[in-house]
Parts: sequence; structure tokens; C-alpha cells
Amino acid sequence: MSKAQTANTDLIKRIIFTVFILLVYKFGTFVPIPGINSDVISKFFSSESANIFGMVNMFSGGALERMSIFALNIMPYITASIIMQLLTSMHKGLESLKKDGEKGRAKVNQYTRYLTILIAIFQAFGVYQALSSTGMSAFITNDNVYIWTTMVSLVGGTIILMWFGEKITTSGIGNGISLIIFVGIISSLPDTIIQMLDLSKKGVYSKFYVILFFIFFTCAIAFVCFFEKTQRKIKIQYPNSAMLRSSGNQDHSFLPLKINISGVIPPIFASSVLTFPVAIMQIFGVDIENSFMVSLLQRGGAVYLLLFAVMIIFFSYFYSSIVFNSQEVAGNLKKNNCFIFGIRPGTATSDYLDKIISKLTIFGSAYLIIICITPEIIVGKTAIPLYIGGTGVLIMVNVAIDLIAQIQSYNLANKYNSGNLRKRKLKVRMR
Repeated sequence: MSKAQTANTDLIKRIIFTVFILLVYKFGTFVPIPGINSDVISKFFSSESANIFGMVNMFSGGALERMSIFALNIMPYITASIIMQLLTSMHKGLESLKKDGEKGRAKVNQYTRYLTILIAIFQAFGVYQALSSTGMSAFITNDNVYIWTTMVSLVGGTIILMWFGEKITTSGIGNGISLIIFVGIISSLPDTIIQMLDLSKKGVYSKFYVILFFIFFTCAIAFVCFFEKTQRKIKIQYPNSAMLRSSGNQDHSFLPLKINISGVIPPIFASSVLTFPVAIMQIFGVDIENSFMVSLLQRGGAVYLLLFAVMIIFFSYFYSSIVFNSQEVAGNLKKNNCFIFGIRPGTATSDYLDKIISKLTIFGSAYLIIICITPEIIVGKTAIPLYIGGTGVLIMVNVAIDLIAQIQSYNLANKYNSGNLRKRKLKVRMR
């Protein structure tokens, strides 16, 4: 068997392994935690107060609605990763540890796992308190043993998913954590399609209206793909440019900057902040059915949309300042004797990059607001059974783009290793 065939076989094995793990995960979303009264859970999620947890349920692929062992999904790990990223940017010890090669990054990952378990324990206890609150106990009896079965099931489910994600990353294809979220989001698409077709048959929506909706949804995905692939390229000049030009090589390169540099973190943070007050109320057994806070933060409401937009802008600027350190980039360019075309090295380069990032963040936050708020308005006005939302579309597109890029990189690396590429001659002009 040739090297190329071996490489293709390895890629197929990785894809099969990834699909198998994701199928096991999807099966686990239907395994309920012990002692749950499914009728009470169904009644709660059919009420309007459950809309506030729509995003959490979407990320879990409906596991929260079914109150399965994967109800917390991988969200504790995502929260822990973001917290560790924030701490790394503020704590010099963690920052130096992260820069200390593979060993340092492994240590940071270990701290992230420990923090994930602590967050999962806290959230699992909150879920138990919410399920066992007076007047709407979701357990078949009031036995205190269910506090342990609930916490062990939910925390154990999060740990299993964390292990699944790491195994996919190392032995499969793509980023395992992202793929788990991707499967959870995309699994709600069939329900949306089926319900739209059923409502069309019943005469609630006309066929033209349904076709228009799917065209709009397809255009939204295409718009997100275009925006996520768009970059602002900053020209970087290499040292010894005359020598590079004489040897037939380029004397410059580009520093690519995404327009949406903060990614999907701002809408996730914004949604988490908006759902936090209601979650705390449930933990302490407050009646949320008749709560003014719940009605004020109802999805699609004016107050909810306004706060959502403001928080997206805030977290866009906050997170972009963390993921892109202009001083560090300027320092690295100066160390390598490179410079941005027309800009002096050092402080001037850092200030120039800060201005570019600030302008990009304006466009990025406006783009996030349009993508995340438009579906909320459409659902609120038309009552379309759309479960994904703008944040789900963002995550779905980003994960798909990243997966395709990894498969292409894997194939390209295999082609180089197999020796099938022709050797390219380097022409050097002698003077």
C-alpha cells in the first residue's frame, strides 16, 4: 500500500471515529437522570418561562429539555476555558506558564479541567434546586437521595463529554468540543423543518411563506460564511528585502485580521448574563411564572433585545482586547526585524494596531447584533418554530469552516509526506 493510500485510510478512520463518538453523545442526550418525572419537565418547557433557557437547551441538543445525563452539556468546560483565558491575560504566572511550551500548556489545560468540575458541581446543584423547588418538584418522590444522583449524573456527564471532546481532537478530526456543540445545535434543524411543513399543511403558513423563510435562512448562512472568511490584511515588510527580491522570493507578507475578531464569545456571554438572574431565582425556589424579571427578560422583548445588543458591543470590545495583544504583536515584529509598511516599529506599531482593532470591532459587533437579533425579532413577530437562532448559526458556520480547513490541511500534509508533489526549482539570479 502506498503512502497516499495509507494517509487516506488514516483520514477515513479518523472520520469514522469522530462520527462514532458523536453518535454515542447523541444517544446519551436521551438517557434521563434517575428519578425524573418527565410530565413535570414537559409542562415546564411548554410554558413561556422556559424560553429564557432556550439557548442552553439548544447547545445541549435538547438534553436539558429531556433532563438527560448530558443536560449541562459541555458548557461548564466552555465557561472554564473562557475564565482561564481571562486569568491568563491578567496573571503573569499563568501567562508565562502558557508560553512555556507544551508542558506549560498541558498544565493550563489541567487547571481548566479542575475548574470545569467545580463549575459543573455548582450548576448541577442549581439544577437540583430548581427541579425540587416547592410547587413544581420534578422528582417522583421527595427523597434526599436524588440530590446525589442528580449531581453525580450531571457532573459525570460533563466529564464524559470533556473526555469525548479531547479524544476527538487527538484521535479524530476537528476540534472535539466545537463538534459536540455543533451536533447539539444542528440536531434541532429537523424539528424546525418538520414543524414548518406541518404548519404549512394546516394552513398556518402559506407555501410561499415557508419557501421565503428557507431562502432567508440560506442567505443568512451564506452571509455569515462570507463575513467569517473576510479578513483585513496588513502589509508586513521583511528585512533584507533587496536580497529576497533578487532570489525570486517575496519581500513582504500580510498580517490577517478577522473582522469579527472576538468570534462567537460576545453573544454567548451576553445570553449567559441575561439568563443568570432567572437561574438564580429558580435555585432559590422563586416563582418565575408570575415574575416581573422573567417577563422583562422574555426572549424577543424590547428590553431583552436592547440589553442583548449593548452586552454584545461591550463583550466584543472586552474580548477582542484579550485575544489580540497589540503590544505583544508589535514586540514580535520588532524582534524579527519586520515592520508594518509605513509605520515605525515599537509603540507606533502598537498604536496603529489598536486603531485597526477598534475599527474592526465596531463592524464585528454590528455584524453580531444583526445576526443574533434579527432571528429573535422574526420569531417574536411570526411565532416561527426556529430553535437555532443567530448564535447557533454563528457557531454552526464557524465549526464547519474550521472542520473543512482541518481536513484540507490534513490532505495537504499527506501529499507532502507522500512525495507526490514535484520538486519546485528555485531560480536565483546571479549578479
